[in-house]
Amino acid sequence: MQQILLQIKTFLQSDPFKKYAKRFGFFILGLVAILLIACGCLSLYFNQNKAEIIAKVNHKINENINGKFHVTDFHYKFLTGFPNFTLALKEVEIKDNQWHSHKHTLLKANEIEARLNIWSLLHNEINIRKILINDAQIYIYKAENGYSNVNIFKPKKKKAETNKEKPETTIDEVNLNNVHVIIDNHLGHKLFDFDVASLESKVDYDDENWHTNLFLKTKINSLAFNTVHGSFAKEKMLEGNFDISYSEEHQKIDIKTQKLKIGSDAFDIVAFFNIGKQNSLFGINIETNILWKNASNLLSGNISSKLNQFDLKKPIEVNCDIKGDLNVEGDPKIVVQADIRNNELTIPDGLFTNCSFKGIFTNNFKPEKGFSDPNSAIILTHFKADYENIPLKIPQAVINNLEKPIATGFVNSDFDISKLNGMTNEKILHFESGHAKANLNFQFDIVDLYINKPRFTGEVAIDNATFDYIPKNIHAEKTAVQLSFTEQALFIKKIAYKHKNNIIRIDGRIDNFLNLYYDAPEKMVVNWNIYCPNIDVKQFLGILKNSPSQKMAQKKQVKKKNVNFTNQLKSVIEKCTAVINLKADKITYGSLTATNTKATLQMLNSKLLLKNGTLQTSGGSITFNGAIQPSGNQYIFSSTAQVSRVDIASFLRSFNNFGIKSFSPKNIRGRLTSNANVVGLMNSKGDLIVNSMKGKLDFNVNQGALLNFDPIVKIGKFAFPRRDVENITFSDLSGSLNLRGEQIDINKLTISSSVLNFDIDGIYSFGRGTNLALTIPLRNSKNDASLSTKEERKAVRERGIVLHLIAYDNEGKMKIKWGKKDKGE
Repeated sequence: MQQILLQIKTFLQSDPFKKYAKRFGFFILGLVAILLIACGCLSLYFNQNKAEIIAKVNHKINENINGKFHVTDFHYKFLTGFPNFTLALKEVEIKDNQWHSHKHTLLKANEIEARLNIWSLLHNEINIRKILINDAQIYIYKAENGYSNVNIFKPKKKKAETNKEKPETTIDEVNLNNVHVIIDNHLGHKLFDFDVASLESKVDYDDENWHTNLFLKTKINSLAFNTVHGSFAKEKMLEGNFDISYSEEHQKIDIKTQKLKIGSDAFDIVAFFNIGKQNSLFGINIETNILWKNASNLLSGNISSKLNQFDLKKPIEVNCDIKGDLNVEGDPKIVVQADIRNNELTIPDGLFTNCSFKGIFTNNFKPEKGFSDPNSAIILTHFKADYENIPLKIPQAVINNLEKPIATGFVNSDFDISKLNGMTNEKILHFESGHAKANLNFQFDIVDLYINKPRFTGEVAIDNATFDYIPKNIHAEKTAVQLSFTEQALFIKKIAYKHKNNIIRIDGRIDNFLNLYYDAPEKMVVNWNIYCPNIDVKQFLGILKNSPSQKMAQKKQVKKKNVNFTNQLKSVIEKCTAVINLKADKITYGSLTATNTKATLQMLNSKLLLKNGTLQTSGGSITFNGAIQPSGNQYIFSSTAQVSRVDIASFLRSFNNFGIKSFSPKNIRGRLTSNANVVGLMNSKGDLIVNSMKGKLDFNVNQGALLNFDPIVKIGKFAFPRRDVENITFSDLSGSLNLRGEQIDINKLTISSSVLNFDIDGIYSFGRGTNLALTIPLRNSKNDASLSTKEERKAVRERGIVLHLIAYDNEGKMKIKWGKKDKGE
């Protein structure tokens, strides 16, 4: 190695090397001298022929335009662009002949460099090899009548094939730096506005055709295909290389680019533009992998304002196809296709997780209706996702008319209903267990991008559901539901419901359900057919109570953009009318047990109406009509009832003896028949508040007996010490009572017994104020029952001595005295 280095050193120090090195140095100096001399000659040539060159350039430009070309000054740039001759044009303006009417200057530049071929220049020809435009404004204007300031350029004259003239001057290379470009098309309402930081283009010509690979870095101020709707990619930076070719035969420009940066995202674009007078069609196809928000912000304002209400967490594969006519007013045709896999979709109403689907946006949903928001649509296919943990499948859905969007489609789902708990924004329903399946066609409006008034047709099935309806404190177990939604009605095919000891089976229908559910729930009538093997009435009284949230809602209505499904359901439940045809094998109400019960029930605004009711209890039957309505922590009831031959002791025990303390059911026996028309109150447990009752009661007891009734025993011991007043049988026990709260007006109480006969009228009080007049014939009535007719018994009833006594209240104790009741009392 050292030997090689030594040989190289020896060679460099040798005389032959020094000789040739000296000659090479002189050669280089000679070239530099020639270059300087040539440039000096060119400068001298320019200075001597400046006026002629300017005239030739000016003539060359003006002979090709219909307008005015103005340049303030020319400069020759020494050595720049050598071996070409570089000419700098200062303060250049180009205006068309109609500039005074529209005031838009086609070109205004601080400097334009033109590099001219020296050989052509020496032959008195202008051949421009390269144009550099610096610090300029280009404004291409098209008026409503179709006139454009680019018409300044005169059409080229076609030359015969035998013409031996030299070809026209071409520009091989164009560079732009800091150029503001505006294309303002008033005819088509389009506006393209770019701040070009840098543009580099080298053009290859093939006769009248050309091709270039162009580098562009620009800011997009406006890319508006419809100025009413706004710009695409507004305020975004664009940077990349374009492969551009022009065909003179087709008057068409084709553009291709890959990995074009727009903002922070990369795009592959294929486009074409027809620039002929009779054909101005264009097409742009864009492919990218992009985040939803980034893609939305590249679209025009009318579209992005809607799409920005949605979001997808992960990037998506998107293909956008734009086709239109540059000279036609309105939007171009836009078709956007996306393929979404395992993503998260956010909408104003919630979040879809594990989301996959194919989506298409088009603004030409029906081809004959043009390109507009009303004719725009979003088409989803193979949609699969979890919404608030509810799995959903939508084979196809369409959202059309983006001015007043309507969504239609088919959805099916299969899930455990406990997952519904996450969907409520208010504690209304809480599901513990059960399973649901749904197959539904849907349609709903989208108002301010929120789902509004969804409508469904199809089937829903729920099995073994256990849930709580919290506003009414209702707990249901093992409930099964089958629903069928049609345009005419909602059919409740089967509901099997279990609550505590209650078992209920329901079917029914709601006519005009889809129209009334949202717009007039107060007009909705739910027709139920209910069969109950066993039911406890008191356990269901809570259903009638107003929930606190309902009362608050009545006081203050808060308007919200989105009406949550559960809130709407709650409103419908509280406002609708339910008509129930009830049949029950066994009904219990406290101690009362009834069988073979039938009735029509109507629930309206938390009020329960009972119509045409019949039941069997205590060995007899009852027919009734009535109403129950909550009032605070109590219930107001009203009833008309006809009681036929019920066991009076059993009946009294069922109603806690109606609160009467002076005797108990063990003091009486017999069969009761009565007519009642009363109103009153029940407490929160469903027990009667006796001193609240008002109304009229007529009754009759057959085969009756009064056993150890204290007031009668006291009277009997006082007046009839030798008669059996502790065991009295009745041939007649009837009366007419007027109930008025704590007191009862006894208009006529007739007692025909084995001990004596007596009549009672006056006031009986559950508290203070009893004042009863007793008329008692002293004759022994033991044998009156053997008389064959009622007229015979009446004829002998008041024979003999008749006592007149008064039973009255004395500081809470019953006292007896002689006398008749005053008429004024």
